[in-house]
Parts: sequence; C-alpha cells; structure tokens
Amino acid sequence: MAEAIARDAIDRGVVDLAGSLFVASAGVMAHEGSPVAAEAISTLNRLGIEHRGIAKRLSPDMVRRADLVLAMTEAHALAARRLVEGDPAAEAKIQQLDLDADIEDPIGLGQFAYDEVAARFRELIPRRLAEALRT
Repeated sequence: MAEAIARDAIDRGVVDLAGSLFVASAGVMAHEGSPVAAEAISTLNRLGIEHRGIAKRLSPDMVRRADLVLAMTEAHALAARRLVEGDPAAEAKIQQLDLDADIEDPIGLGQFAYDEVAARFRELIPRRLAEALRT
C-alpha cells in the first residue's frame, strides 16, 4: 500500500516534484513474489488507487541505491540497518515513517486494520517525501 499511496500522492501533485522521484516498496520479512493482500487491494480500490504488484524483499543493494528508506516500525528499521551494517551512509538513509510511533503491519488483522494503515500512510508519506525532496 505504501508504494501505491506514494505514487498516487505524486500523480495528484500532493508532493511537489522538483525533478523525478522513484518510489518502491520492499519488506524486511516479505515473501518474495507473494501477491498483495486482498485487503490492501480492497482498501486501495476504495481510495481510487489502482495497484498491481508483488512482494519484494528488501536487499542491501536497494538500501544503498535509495536516497531514503522509510520503515513502518523501529524493528523494521533495525532489520534494514543490519542489511547494510558497517556502511554508515546506507544506515543513515533508514528512518521510521512515523517519527512518533510504529505503524503495525495489518496482516491478519482484518480489513479495518488495512484501512487504518492506509489512512496513516496517506497522511505521513506525502509529508516525508516532501521533506526528502527539500534535503
């Protein structure tokens, strides 16, 4: 959902792009190639966002090539940092999406949990992308 919501914010002009911006989503515990959860697709459809994708596992190369890596939880951020341990520049790119609290993974928690996570993503992702573009 994060990738789709970020792309939607860019497409709608919510994030003012001074140039091009590439966004992608990958998980530290993702099962590579798994389909997007039906609840996530349902949430996105209700928001008018079309998304087709599969799960990707975060790799050290992805972190090193990124300008910014946003994690849902502190545990995810720590796991991502372990992928690039010993590379201070790569480790510094990894931050929590919500600086005040974890965003718990909605897997297995039902449709309402996916809707709640999407609402937080819609609030936080444009703000964090705008911050990243300013720096």
